[in-house]
Amino acid sequence: MNAGDKTYLIEMTNTPSIEELWAMHTERMASFGFDRIMYGFTRFRSASSLGDPNDFLLLTNHSTAYTDGFIGRGLYHHAPMVNWALENEGDCSWRVIADMARADALSKAERRVVDFNLSQGVTAGYTLSFKSVSARSKGAIALTARKGLTQDEVDDIWVRHSDDIILMNNLAHLKILTLPYFAPNRTLTPRQREALEWVGDGKTMQDIAILMGLTTATVEKHLRLARVALSVETTAQAVLKASFQNQMFVLDVQS
Repeated sequence: MNAGDKTYLIEMTNTPSIEELWAMHTERMASFGFDRIMYGFTRFRSASSLGDPNDFLLLTNHSTAYTDGFIGRGLYHHAPMVNWALENEGDCSWRVIADMARADALSKAERRVVDFNLSQGVTAGYTLSFKSVSARSKGAIALTARKGLTQDEVDDIWVRHSDDIILMNNLAHLKILTLPYFAPNRTLTPRQREALEWVGDGKTMQDIAILMGLTTATVEKHLRLARVALSVETTAQAVLKASFQNQMFVLDVQS
């Protein structure tokens, strides 16, 4: 690892926001030849679902045309490398897709995804699947090589730089999990956040009303709206989801 890589890691692990981290990380991965990347994380995975897409933490610098198809049209459900990431941990060359195609092992839905990727110039790369800390969570990142690079060339890059690339992505993943994430239509107001924080501290409704200088009815309204914003049924679930998204007990939280 050179001095520039060490400087990047120090700056990345000290960055205060996901936006700054992502800008740094996309630039660093591009220096290795991966100019388009997509990171995804869910804490609400079940045996039959990745959870509500509105709760996904999704970061990408792919074009809108690509994300509208891959995410918007739900192609990711049948993407070979997404399925690999769900079942494995570590790194994997996209060469496995070509191997599956030669063996006629791709389903019709998987072939549609491959054809879509080809039409968007998403042809060579690597996928990293991060170690999960619970059965409900899963995170992965897809590193797409710049147009013109073959998978043979990408595999050669991996031979020479995989340790550094894996380390950088592992640390970026761990750092992202510590930063506030405001999912679309899931952001709490300051009052909703404060009420949930007091609930998380074990305070009663009467205690919270006194601490916030409000009536209990107004506190209940803030908690109800917090449940609606987070799309959950109970206040306990709201506390859990807001905690997962680092919307509670954090410094310099966005309003």
